[in-house]
Amino acid sequence: MAKYIVKKSVPLRGEVEISGAKNAVLPLMAATLLNPEECVIRSVPDLKDVQVMMEILESLGASIDVTAPGEFSISSRQIKTTEAPFNLVSKMRASFLVMGPLLGREGVARIPLPGGCSIGARPIDLHLKGFRALGADIIMHEDGAFSYVEAAAGPKGLIGDRIYLDFPSVGATENIMMAAVLALGTTYIENAAEEPEIVDLANFLNKMGAKIKGAGTDTIRIEGVKSLHAVKHTVIPDRIEAGTFMLAAAITKGHVTITNVLPDHVKPIIAKLRECGVRIEEGDDYLEVMGDQGPLVSTDIKTLPYPGFPTDMQSPFMAFLTVCNGNSTVIETVFESRFMHVAQLNKMGASIETAGSRAFVKGNSRLRGCEVMATDLRAGAAMVLAGLVAEGQTEISEIYHIERGYENFIEKMRGLGADISKVES
Repeated sequence: MAKYIVKKSVPLRGEVEISGAKNAVLPLMAATLLNPEECVIRSVPDLKDVQVMMEILESLGASIDVTAPGEFSISSRQIKTTEAPFNLVSKMRASFLVMGPLLGREGVARIPLPGGCSIGARPIDLHLKGFRALGADIIMHEDGAFSYVEAAAGPKGLIGDRIYLDFPSVGATENIMMAAVLALGTTYIENAAEEPEIVDLANFLNKMGAKIKGAGTDTIRIEGVKSLHAVKHTVIPDRIEAGTFMLAAAITKGHVTITNVLPDHVKPIIAKLRECGVRIEEGDDYLEVMGDQGPLVSTDIKTLPYPGFPTDMQSPFMAFLTVCNGNSTVIETVFESRFMHVAQLNKMGASIETAGSRAFVKGNSRLRGCEVMATDLRAGAAMVLAGLVAEGQTEISEIYHIERGYENFIEKMRGLGADISKVES
């Protein structure tokens, strides 16, 4: 079992380039199932989740060639099955995103219930509500540990309709949007998610020949088309990876330039770090983060759907708040079980108490290294950040969570001066 060994590090300095966004590339890959022609996707990060999605697509009949580092050519000329394999879907929640494209193109889909990080209930009911509105019949099959969803369009295929989401779910918005691309008539998704990853997917689909308007707002209009064509597309930068390296610079009181980042996508993180006393200079596609300009002070954060503070940054930001001057309140409104990292931070000497959806952080903690675990992807990043400033040595287990979402994480951190290594235990 591999571990990360993190020792107290010098202030991080230098330049780091952000990879393509994990949360953008996975729906793009799923969307290639809609198109019988070649799809080329560039700036694909080398991640465990990407590898799982590749295997799922290949199991369905897609042909994938790695034409250059970070560049995939995907051809789904012939779909040989509309049933995704349980052993792959159970590894990753985003695998459920193949249901919309399969239903839209083939009219049927059979998908096991997905897996992923244990950060609380992430039901698929909004996905299914959208598919039903488009005319699909949905059957839930319960068979012990193996449960799956079966969907079938009517004799005329899917038919556009007006769909209101009770919560602006990113996954549901993506899945419904992909299903509606080839539907008959026009579909409206109201109270849609507005994340940059939604816009990137819409841009990708429009390059294929789809007719989508309003992505990035709360109402998306999809006019169904009969066919799609070949496409080439570059994935947007990963805003969560960018935020993680911003925090790495801040928590170590370093000075780091972050390239291949879109500042508009990380506005809430920039704003909160500035409240904490971190100086940040913005360029068109870079950020200069300076945590060495004065004392770090506390602030409060509340996670919200985009453009609010991202839930994926809650645990890394909490690690940062433990060493700031003063007390902070963290409110989690998106996932109800996203405080599992609190026990791990407290093991390191933090003073954090939770009550329902709130966490109360006492600052000025003197963190000390010990054995901790990555309870989920972003909690793992929080443990690394805490380890960078903790006295002694921090051993982080369950690091497969971290490697699901950060490309070349060790190499990038070491390039900035972090004392971090990976060992096999």
